[in-house]
Amino acid sequence: MGVSISGRSFLKLLDFSTEEIEYLLALSKNFKDMKRAGVPHRYLEGKNVVLLFQKTSTRTRCAFEVGAMDLGMGVTYLDPGSSQMGKKESIEDTARVLGRMYDGIEFRGFAQADVECLADNAGVPVWNGLTTEWHPTQMLADVLTIQENFNYQIKGRTVVFMGDCKNNVARSLMVVCAKLGMNYVACGPVDCMPGADVVDACTPIAAENGCTITLTQSVEEACTGADVIYTDVWVSMGEPDEVWEQRIAELEPYRVTSACMEMAKPEAIFLHCLPAFHDTNTTIGAEKAEQFGITEMEVTDEVFESKRSKVFDEAENRMHTIKAVMYATLK
Repeated sequence: MGVSISGRSFLKLLDFSTEEIEYLLALSKNFKDMKRAGVPHRYLEGKNVVLLFQKTSTRTRCAFEVGAMDLGMGVTYLDPGSSQMGKKESIEDTARVLGRMYDGIEFRGFAQADVECLADNAGVPVWNGLTTEWHPTQMLADVLTIQENFNYQIKGRTVVFMGDCKNNVARSLMVVCAKLGMNYVACGPVDCMPGADVVDACTPIAAENGCTITLTQSVEEACTGADVIYTDVWVSMGEPDEVWEQRIAELEPYRVTSACMEMAKPEAIFLHCLPAFHDTNTTIGAEKAEQFGITEMEVTDEVFESKRSKVFDEAENRMHTIKAVMYATLK
């Protein structure tokens, strides 16, 4: 019997088996091939989805909107000021209302408990577009990008995350690596290491799939022989401005530089979920440069703009993988 996740919500990758994740990745490749070839795939015509955003986004919103429209669905976008959820109406009641009108609900916000509550009450699939704890749709795009660069042979590859290893991307990356048999290395200061909850959850999964989880403060140990070096912003959306000074001081030694990439394998690639502070061509980048005298943060411009950088392939792959998630759960 083939894999099916029809009718299920997509909240975190710990909820899915290795086979189910591989199924979503294969489906993503198929949708990407069809998109590139101009083959219509309006398989969900007549269905409608709603996108609930407490946190703004470029890639997540556009990926869900274009993916849904490619599949023939109608899309409603509700920004933080366009819904009564959590203000005049409880999350439970919002879920019960939207579940009567829509076939699927995307949520991008803060607490994982909120998206779990939506899923418990909506009666339709709910998709996690990002919470403080997890970012599962990003992981599918990351792995598809890794597959494309290593001839779809990813088992046994080593993926290094540099920087704030306790954030939602790093935690989710540990899970997907463990599920798919890739060695995961978290490299950062002690105070930025992942919590015991995710390490304890992933360690037996990694052992079962023949891979390892390593936590280290050594950049040389982490990067030497790596296949993928990944980083993210040092301060996540919603964190107070006061943490910038401390975070920069802590994480500057973990910036991804050309020296890091040279320690990795010759064919190693660089990934970043974006947006990235690799120069001062943003309001925040310019502001922090003036405040702290720092013109590049988590990655140097040289690495970001290099041939090893696959960040824009990765960004495009958000659309193909999110399309796969919506199709697989709604078909």
